[in-house]
Amino acid sequence: MSKENNFSAFWIGVAEGLSMPFWMVLGSMIGFGSMARDAGLSIEIAIGSSLGIWGLPGQVAMVELMAVGLPVLSIVIASSLANMRFMPMTVVVMPLFKGNWSAYKYRYLLAQMLSINIWSVFTRCGPQLAIEDRLPFYFGVSIICLTGGCIGTIIGFTAADLLPFYLTVSLIFLNPAYFVFVFSSAQTQNCLIAAGLGACLGPLLYQVVPEWTVPVTGMLAGTVAFYFTKWVGKQS
Repeated sequence: MSKENNFSAFWIGVAEGLSMPFWMVLGSMIGFGSMARDAGLSIEIAIGSSLGIWGLPGQVAMVELMAVGLPVLSIVIASSLANMRFMPMTVVVMPLFKGNWSAYKYRYLLAQMLSINIWSVFTRCGPQLAIEDRLPFYFGVSIICLTGGCIGTIIGFTAADLLPFYLTVSLIFLNPAYFVFVFSSAQTQNCLIAAGLGACLGPLLYQVVPEWTVPVTGMLAGTVAFYFTKWVGKQS
């Protein structure tokens, strides 16, 4: 594959990232940057967490636990558990690079760069691309999203005193709202059922198990949607 084609696929990825994911990440990270400053973190740690943890639930967990002075090991474990959702996403994405030796060499970097924004774009566009175009496309989307995350963190951190705290922090919810739209637009029935069930079960389960609402809701909604779709398929 020529370098020209490599660059072409890369810039297609950049353009795809700029269409929506970049702005969602930018807005969400503005909220995180404001939260990090309010918790007394330095801007270096805030940016480092955006690049290193690269997942808002894990980053929010880190800020909250650091604010109360918990040991580093506890913070690492909590942040890792909060971002465990990336494991099945990685399992879905990696087979799309099968046959590309360069992607295999960079597999740990690819896994580190993965986020739900990148995952949603790549699983939609990746299968339509030639095998050799998928890696540069992935890097294009990933780099533009990471750039948006860093810019958003810096803006939120530096502008924390200029805007109301609750306004900036509320931007964190841009990403979950975007995810709902992404999954609701899916053509597969199980995604629609899981999204609807999760929206209904989440507030109810929060009253029962507030600390475990997200994983329990996800497991229940996803499991019910999977087996219901499987049962409907057998009946038809």
